[in-house]
Amino acid sequence: MKLYHSPGACSLAVHIALREAGSSFELQKVNLATHRLADGSDYRAINPRGYVPLLELDDGSRHTEVAAVLQYVGDLEPSHRLLPAGGLERLAVVEGLAFVATELHKVFSPWLWYADTAESTKQAVRDKLALRFAELDRHFADHDWLALDRFTVADAYAFTIVNWANFLHIDLSPTPRLAAYHDRVAARPAVQAALRAEGLDR
Repeated sequence: MKLYHSPGACSLAVHIALREAGSSFELQKVNLATHRLADGSDYRAINPRGYVPLLELDDGSRHTEVAAVLQYVGDLEPSHRLLPAGGLERLAVVEGLAFVATELHKVFSPWLWYADTAESTKQAVRDKLALRFAELDRHFADHDWLALDRFTVADAYAFTIVNWANFLHIDLSPTPRLAAYHDRVAARPAVQAALRAEGLDR
């Protein structure tokens, strides 16, 4: 397998999940500003949408959309228990993935990443994120993980997006339990390995 990624982007979630699953894969770094690969070739020739992640399987097929790819990775090695086979537990993890995708990922992005976004828009985005972070903070008063009683692919995704607060100077101190969750995930060996590989180790 080959993972096309950009350091710290949402592709980090898939990178973490692959390491948690013990999968063998190759990393291909994408410069999202230029849409170029390390060899100078045009990434859009591989993915016309130009974004990451893209997971290329051994059969040559290519797949995008982080929440979908995470479900594929979660099914690769059932013994790692990253994604239940079915039933209410799987529903809970998929629900967690959908929440992160719609209520966190697409609130952060693209609005807070562009300097020309209107300040009124940025403030509205920060206000909505504050509400969602407070909701998560309440959740983590009684739970260690996002969806189940263990780490799942939903946590790989949640950690990745909450971690954007570091890049965008969003203070997590008003939500100490969310901050503790972020640190708990960051301490996992597979997460540390992914962060080091992307040059983001702390």
